[in-house]
Amino acid sequence: MKELAQILLVDDEPNNREALSLLLTGAGYQVDAVGTGEEAIRILQRTPYAIVVTDLFLPGVSGIDILKKVKSEAPYTNVILITGNASAETAVEAMKEGAFDYITKPVDFEKLKILVAKAMEKSQLVAENLYLRQQLRGKYRFDNIIGHSPAMQQVFARLEKIVHTDSTILILGESGTGKELVAKAIHFNGNRRNKPFIAINCGAIPSELLESELFGHVRGAFTGAVADKPGKFEMANGGTVFLDEIGTMPERLQMKLLRVLQEQEIERVGGSRRIKLDVRVISATNADLEKDVKEGRFREDLYYRLNVIPIQLPPLRERREDIPLLVRHFLQKTCNEMERPLMSVTPEAMRALENHDWPGNVRELENVIERTVALTDGELIDYPDLPPAIAGKASLDLAADAPSLRLPDEGLDMPAFIADIERSLIRDALDRADGVKARAAALLGINRTTLVEKIKRLELEDRAP
Repeated sequence: MKELAQILLVDDEPNNREALSLLLTGAGYQVDAVGTGEEAIRILQRTPYAIVVTDLFLPGVSGIDILKKVKSEAPYTNVILITGNASAETAVEAMKEGAFDYITKPVDFEKLKILVAKAMEKSQLVAENLYLRQQLRGKYRFDNIIGHSPAMQQVFARLEKIVHTDSTILILGESGTGKELVAKAIHFNGNRRNKPFIAINCGAIPSELLESELFGHVRGAFTGAVADKPGKFEMANGGTVFLDEIGTMPERLQMKLLRVLQEQEIERVGGSRRIKLDVRVISATNADLEKDVKEGRFREDLYYRLNVIPIQLPPLRERREDIPLLVRHFLQKTCNEMERPLMSVTPEAMRALENHDWPGNVRELENVIERTVALTDGELIDYPDLPPAIAGKASLDLAADAPSLRLPDEGLDMPAFIADIERSLIRDALDRADGVKARAAALLGINRTTLVEKIKRLELEDRAP
């Protein structure tokens, strides 16, 4: 924000210009002073300012002309006008054009310092807000949605087509596939990116409270409604409302949501005033809404209103080729957050991750990587470091690939033979796990309690600290 913490002073009277410049410099501000509107326009084209303090009546380019130029090209800059004419007409015109405030001559220096301090605070807040929005746009760029698989390329192609439209979108996909991430990417890359993105999980709020959360309420609408409160739709005006788990919405609210989509207006709970809105709606569900419509659990007319443009997100098990990319992404993210050196994954561990079915999809994978990084020593993740449900399946897959055994012609003592195999495998697992029973159990695809019992039964306690 440093480059914005400065003031451009415009006054055609040298004595006034010098006095105001000394005043503001003495208050700790960096001040550039010019004597004409033309000079002010030229310097504003190459230098950003937090505040412009300008005389209203200048020869040639006036203070109002400067104000209009600033507001069209640098909306974060606040303009304070100085005028010798304190008429209401002048003040109203200045405010209509976006002036922060105005002050009359002779200038009250203390009042001017107060105005400048308030204007500086507002400019910095606006600049910080713009910076944060730029960061959000970077965070939710389409290329931050990870995936090179054909299924994800189809998703990207559709996103590119719809991002600059205002069409209602329905995102379909299993839990954990990244539906909210896609909704945010649509918003922050589209025409509404400088307006609010408001998300609400329809399944996480009791049905009796959901209407108030969505549409707001007026004072006295119900017990506990001690003041008027805007809902999520009002808060998102001009921007996007994301309705997650839309399939859980009660039928009574489905009808009200349908009217909102049709009329672009709402009524607060307990109120009668209609409030016009300009909101884009993106909804998401992991349910089969077509089936719910056929079985009467979801309104058909609302379904078609929501499903103008559908986006189907594939489950992770249907795009396994994206797992290495996702693993590297989550490793980098988690290691940065934990301030650890970047870790890597052995080929065996990566195969185990690729072969897992991931019922929780990308969210489950992210959680597994976070947990594994936290619990693994060193900078290399092997498959014994993975959770037992993943490492154990990998061990079983390896066993399935082993050559089959044949019974010798002379026969064998099967219990003793199996016990010898168990001893050998347990010793090998304990050696590879440096004696850590939990890791050895994961290697063998059994839980730790079972391993401890086998160690006792096979008299291997001396091998297992």
